[in-house]
Amino acid sequence: MLDTVNEFLLEHLIPLCELIGIAVVAISALSACWQYFHSLITHRNEDVKYRLANGLALSLEFKMAAEILKTVMVRELEELLVLGIVIALRALLSFLIHFEMKHHDT
Repeated sequence: MLDTVNEFLLEHLIPLCELIGIAVVAISALSACWQYFHSLITHRNEDVKYRLANGLALSLEFKMAAEILKTVMVRELEELLVLGIVIALRALLSFLIHFEMKHHDT
């Protein structure tokens, strides 16, 4: 019974987290693009790079949440290995984005 409830919830939560991650990337990219073109017209110094990096970092958090939820559904060791590699790569990307944002502030 509990396994059925878990599978039902995970089958809906995982795509939702993935979709939110995609939406955050799209909205962040469009917003940064709009801000960039606006700064070209108004000749104001806007921090477009920081805004885009912040959106990408948030998106990676949602994507990593989906990958972590997928670990509950793993049935074979090979699947766990692939998920582990994907999580490690996304964590590395997230770390690099945060590192870039931190050095951009100084």
